[in-house]
Amino acid sequence: MRGQDQVAERAKPLREMWYYAMPSAVLKPGALEARLYLGEPLVFGRAADGTAFALRDLCPHRGIPLHHGRFDGEEIECAYHGWRFQPSGRCAAIPALPESHPHDVSRICVQSYPVREVQGNVWVFFGDGPESAPEILALPDIAADHRPDMTYVVRVETRPDDALYNLVDPTHNPYIHTSWWWRRRGSAREKAKSFVPSDYGFTMVPHKPSTNYAPYKLLGGGVQTQIIFRLPGVRIEHMAFGKHRLVTLNTITPISDNEIEESYAIYWTNPLFNLIKPLGRMVVGAFAAQDGGAMRLQAQGAKYDPPTMLIDDADTQAKWYYRLKQEYARACAEKRPFVNPVEARVLRFRS
Repeated sequence: MRGQDQVAERAKPLREMWYYAMPSAVLKPGALEARLYLGEPLVFGRAADGTAFALRDLCPHRGIPLHHGRFDGEEIECAYHGWRFQPSGRCAAIPALPESHPHDVSRICVQSYPVREVQGNVWVFFGDGPESAPEILALPDIAADHRPDMTYVVRVETRPDDALYNLVDPTHNPYIHTSWWWRRRGSAREKAKSFVPSDYGFTMVPHKPSTNYAPYKLLGGGVQTQIIFRLPGVRIEHMAFGKHRLVTLNTITPISDNEIEESYAIYWTNPLFNLIKPLGRMVVGAFAAQDGGAMRLQAQGAKYDPPTMLIDDADTQAKWYYRLKQEYARACAEKRPFVNPVEARVLRFRS
């Protein structure tokens, strides 16, 4: 495969994996949430028994988006002709038909999507075999019933692969993430970080955070940071300081070929952090805005489809992402086990 065909294949999302959708708290009883992911319209809801579900957001009758209709926890009623659908997607009633009509409405179905909730987040699956897909990675040192203490989401018009490069790129920090309270411009230092392969991705082994990030000093001594990347677009930063933990789940979910949704779900075990939650939201918002601004600038050049130049060691994580994605797609197509192409090594770069 060469040229444009290779680029197009590389850009395809991995459908046989779980994608982050939203915090569980977003799904309120009786409410419907419309989303567009991987180019497909979805409607999310929570059934009367508390179970989250997702359906294709189109009525099979005339194509009206279902999220415009009513939902009582048992059935979604289409706003156009009142057709009703269960959370499973099965049609429950067509009001226009007389009771004597022999038509079996239960044979009509809206496409449903597998949904799971893990540590207070909703995940959705687009492929054909959720039972054989990699399990959703549970956040280390976070209880199963611990919901995010803070969330933030932003949409950016950029190609999904470009957003993924940004997620694993350590060398843009001295130029993009600069401010008086975080780090000054031009404060790049030489660094050496050890990486090892991990399930469907790679991990930066626990290490002491860099001294050129001022706020880390507020956490006290003995801070250890670990960063985990996992397909299809999950980055977990795990910080340990004494007996407490601060864990950030950062995800990229494609909306279309040229737009993504980037989400942050942040957990902490120190209750004192609740007092500075407004400040934390401001910090996360600033980071997201800085990354989003850089990706929007990149999108301007991406319209001309320039070649991508990746150099060692600064861009090795982007190379790994390419290889991981390609290997998983091939493994699914060939119906064989996934073989992680990442090898343990130390990466040296300035950041």
